[in-house]
Amino acid sequence: MSKASHLPLAAVAAAALALAGCAGSKPAAMAAAPPAPPVLTTPAAPVPDPVVKGVGLDLTGMDTSVNPCDDFYHYTSGSWMKNTPIPAAESGWGSFNILAEHNNATLRTILDESAQQASTAAKGSNLQKVGDFYAAAMDSAAINKAGLKYLQPHLARIDAVKDLAGMQRLLADPTVSLGGAWFNSYVSPDDKISSQYAVQFGQGGLTLPNRDYYLDGDARSKSIRAAYQTYLVNTFKLLGEFDAAAKAHAATVMRMETRLAKASKKPVDLRDPYANYNKLTVAQANKAFPNLNLPLMLKAEGLGTAKEVIVGQPAFFKEVSAMLKAEPLLDQKTYLRWHLTSSLMGALPQQFGDEQFRYSQVLSGAKQQQPRWKRMLRSTDGALGEAFGQIYVEKAFSPAAKARAKEMIENLRTAYAERINATDWMSAATKVEAIKKLNAFAVKIGYPDKWKDYSALTITRTSYLNDVLAARAWSTKDNLKKFGKPIDRTEWGMTPPTVNAYYNPGMNEIVFPAGILQPPFYDPKADDAVNYGGIGAVIGHEMTHGFDDQGRQYDAQGNLKDWWTKEDGEKFTARAAVVGKQFDAYSPLDSVHVNGKLTMGENLADLGGLTIAYQAFEKTPQAKEQAKLDGFTPEQRFFLSWAQVWRSNMRPEATRMRILTDPHAPNQFRTIGPLQNMPEFYKAFGCQDNAKMVRAQADRAKIW
Repeated sequence: MSKASHLPLAAVAAAALALAGCAGSKPAAMAAAPPAPPVLTTPAAPVPDPVVKGVGLDLTGMDTSVNPCDDFYHYTSGSWMKNTPIPAAESGWGSFNILAEHNNATLRTILDESAQQASTAAKGSNLQKVGDFYAAAMDSAAINKAGLKYLQPHLARIDAVKDLAGMQRLLADPTVSLGGAWFNSYVSPDDKISSQYAVQFGQGGLTLPNRDYYLDGDARSKSIRAAYQTYLVNTFKLLGEFDAAAKAHAATVMRMETRLAKASKKPVDLRDPYANYNKLTVAQANKAFPNLNLPLMLKAEGLGTAKEVIVGQPAFFKEVSAMLKAEPLLDQKTYLRWHLTSSLMGALPQQFGDEQFRYSQVLSGAKQQQPRWKRMLRSTDGALGEAFGQIYVEKAFSPAAKARAKEMIENLRTAYAERINATDWMSAATKVEAIKKLNAFAVKIGYPDKWKDYSALTITRTSYLNDVLAARAWSTKDNLKKFGKPIDRTEWGMTPPTVNAYYNPGMNEIVFPAGILQPPFYDPKADDAVNYGGIGAVIGHEMTHGFDDQGRQYDAQGNLKDWWTKEDGEKFTARAAVVGKQFDAYSPLDSVHVNGKLTMGENLADLGGLTIAYQAFEKTPQAKEQAKLDGFTPEQRFFLSWAQVWRSNMRPEATRMRILTDPHAPNQFRTIGPLQNMPEFYKAFGCQDNAKMVRAQADRAKIW
């Protein structure tokens, strides 16, 4: 809707596997002589077997001076971590980044060729749009020369607002982009009636990563707020304000966003799907939030037939309604000017982008700004991802890779059913429903069966800023037109090149873009141990999201519905709490601890995913034959693959931000957390009970 470009469902975002900037390494060339295998409890054979070389593990990145039973993370990747600096323009570096770089090289070639061919391509074709969008984005000279020319009409529309009624009309206009100001709204499936679309409203309107950055009193938070204040002041100066006015406007934005932050829910509280599902009639919502004028908004957006809306956080919207009435109109317009401008920094003269980067440095620790081509590639992917994604999959994703991924998914589905049926804590009635949900998982691999239709979107080389706003308006309209129609189960929440995966509880689907179905996650040349420890664990991770603390609350049809017996639900919660306690104890930096509640879903998915992938791997011929490769048993290679996928180096600034904002724990703990609960790991490496990687039996977590 008009307040922000359509985002994937919150639950989808929460279930996503990992953010860009997570961890790991691309497989390096095999060493001439592999490191000695770990010392096991069984005596070595008098005459060692000849070492058969394998594919897929980075042997040179290991540090075999470390005992795998004491610190498996550094054992598997210590040398890589020591010898792999974080690039100056990055906040962290690992396998997700390296694979993304590989994909980016392909995508850049596609975009450069599209830009060259766009002038002779059929007008309105995907090639013309992709080529002209990227060409306009890369023309920094034209952007600098244009100055504020293309921004001014949009600022003028904000300045023209004279009263509350005018503000309501502005907020209601679906063609107007306000850069995420005030709140988020969109059309998506109703959590409790997954066969119908519903109008949804959720909290938003902040620039800093979340509410805590405005309210926490520690030195780090204060320094970030100071950097943000400088960013605000300097941006208002670039918009033509004198120093005093720029400072006053900056203070206004900070004051209003802090007020919104105080009314916002904490990230952990946003994880409760029932607490964030509040269905109201339009009349009830209009009475509760009178100054939003929801009837006007719904009518303007073509949603006039809607009888109900779902409001995620009613207390937040009461505060927004109060602010629309009480806050001086000039202050509201200042706030809107900031959000519009800050959402378009890459489309404005270079000084704007430089200011944005200086602020972001304080959050991420990056030393340099990423090259423009990389930033504009991401912009093009966001605006037209399925248009040039079609070209990407032709070049980078084979039908054989898709077929192999499908086979592995079905193998893991079988293994998951076995684990569910073997649980000793779940009743027969709940097991029946769990198997029903598992069997109902829809699977999407590589790319959509039906591509988005961009024919209604007009893109030219005249103005990158106008292209960005046109793409936002198109995306808003594309989202709004779903209302009242059957659920589109072909839609994807990620573009094909994305190095990620997700589970969508409302659709009960697991989705694996082509971008992640490549080394080191999946390597067609590698043995099953490597692939099951990599992409197999990823598949199992997404499946387990269907049964984590959030996903388990949705049934086989994707409805928010309790299908557990009361006793089984309590047993699950108790077992999950063990995982939460384990992660609460992890500390990546002094005085900084992982939040076991915020990261609960991802931690449960890692533990379940690795457990299921191991069970599926044990059925393979490789596991049954027990032949060694690179001096390691099949089981050892499985766990080595898992750990090397997650290895990473990360700047302390980025680590702190991740702890506060990300539902994923730092990669070191994602790696060792599941292993410390798995007797299969202890056995593979001959770990004794007193080893650091071995938890006392009473402290281990076991769910599936």
